Amino acid sequence: MTSPLHDEERGESAEDIRRDEEAAERSGDLFYPNVAEFVSDRFIYLVSLPTPESGRVWCPEWYRHAEALSRLDSLWRAWEALRWDAQLGMSSWWTHHVDPHMRALTDPFTGPFARCVGGSHGSVVPLPVEEPPAGIFTDQRSAVLQDPFALD
Repeated sequence: MTSPLHDEERGESAEDIRRDEEAAERSGDLFYPNVAEFVSDRFIYLVSLPTPESGRVWCPEWYRHAEALSRLDSLWRAWEALRWDAQLGMSSWWTHHVDPHMRALTDPFTGPFARCVGGSHGSVVPLPVEEPPAGIFTDQRSAVLQDPFALD
């Protein structure tokens, strides 16, 4: 949606608009090519290794654990997006992303590294599930988008 005001009436110069457009393009650029580079080049220097007294667990082979890989990939992508926000980006990254993910990752009872003791990796047991009855779920990928405000 465009503003009904002309650029001059909004107080924006052509240079302001160009700068905004470049910033929007730039924000899509990734600093790290993948999660492994992010973890080894930045993340390990930002987050402290849990002490043995804490009971928390970290696995140096984090990439072998699906949950850890997914959580660390999420942390990397959040960092990539929030690094452009000079005011609250990193604060948000720490409080809304790192802190809860690290609690979950290093939890000694339920975290993905809970079975990593002395360099061994215990087998992961997936959650048990029952097959749902036929017909209660539809394929959302092919669902026709409907206007939620339509009256029919």
